[in-house]
Amino acid sequence: MKKSIILTVLLAMVTVAMTAARFAAASFKWSETVHDFGRIPQGKPVTVKFAFTNSGDEPLIIKNATGSCGCTNVAYPKEPIQPGQSGEVQATFNAEAVGTFTKTVSVESNAAEGLTILTFKGEVMK
Repeated sequence: MKKSIILTVLLAMVTVAMTAARFAAASFKWSETVHDFGRIPQGKPVTVKFAFTNSGDEPLIIKNATGSCGCTNVAYPKEPIQPGQSGEVQATFNAEAVGTFTKTVSVESNAAEGLTILTFKGEVMK
């Protein structure tokens, strides 16, 4: 009887520990995920900085960040962002074509949220 009680308590403790470990993760807290440039001049690149904080309890590692087209260059931190620390994903758009645009940056990381899509838009004027 005592053995079964001890075994049950130990099993419960292991289950709780495994559950807690599973929920420990990195997490993004973005200042914004959509940016509107408004009207911008044709042929003049514009840059947006998407600021974030690691609001999780594990180091945040950005594996890759890519623009939706060749007209967008993306820069992102290559080093792990520790819990509570901040960083930014920077997207520079080369506005060649006149008209409205909506572009995205896909951010792959170890964050609990999985893939994050950042969006910027505006209108290129002649």
